Amino acid sequence: MALNKELLDILACPQCKGDLELSAQEDGLICRACELVYPIQEDIPIMLIDEAVKLDQWPNTSSD
Repeated sequence: MALNKELLDILACPQCKGDLELSAQEDGLICRACELVYPIQEDIPIMLIDEAVKLDQWPNTSSD
């Protein structure tokens, strides 16, 4: 099940309150401003700053 488009439209980065985009594999939400990825586990976005992964350490983001 993919992340609902309406949910993606209302979610914001917890750190900078900026826009998020879905990763190509639909396994994370990317904040380009903070260069962080918030993982999606079992169709639930984990929107905790402490759980975010740096964009350059997230697998398969070079083509996003």
